[in-house]
Amino acid sequence: MSVNIDRVVTKGGDGGLTSLGNGERVRKDALRVEAFGTVDEANAVIGMLRLHTRERPTEDASLARIQNDLFDLGADLCAPPAADGPDKRLRVTDVGILRLEAEVEAMNATLPPLTSFILPGGTPAAAYAHLARTVVRRAERLTVSLAATETVNPLIIRFLNRLSDHLFVLGRVLNAGSGQEVLWTPGSASRGRDDAS
Repeated sequence: MSVNIDRVVTKGGDGGLTSLGNGERVRKDALRVEAFGTVDEANAVIGMLRLHTRERPTEDASLARIQNDLFDLGADLCAPPAADGPDKRLRVTDVGILRLEAEVEAMNATLPPLTSFILPGGTPAAAYAHLARTVVRRAERLTVSLAATETVNPLIIRFLNRLSDHLFVLGRVLNAGSGQEVLWTPGSASRGRDDAS
């Protein structure tokens, strides 16, 4: 798949329309655009996360692969399948999904079991992992809404679901040993407790 970007300012979207991967012009607030735009947003947050994983080559390499996978996923989402004829566009396969599942299993094996939900935060790296997770969940919700009315590769939803799990476990790994993972204490405010400090 070759890409040639020789102009950034095209003025083609000044009227509130944008082009899908198949050339179709749609409103910029169309649900499909919202979905792949949110995937792009998740990718940007993962880029911020990677500023904090430079000294962790295993995690950083995983995140680099995920960023590329998300670009593939965005390309899939932005190009609806053709109604007739063969579909030669880049599509998400189960390869990335299986890799995410294997990485989640390996990371989780290094962690103690959870006894409560955890609060997002801790180290800067873990905080960005949780932020990325919430953006991926939003992308997943938008894609599910889109799939209710338009054709969507079902592997996209599976990938986003696995990725949010991956980022959750990664957040725990990035907090491991820091003493900064904070467990949720239900009802602590109503009991006048300050367990978050």
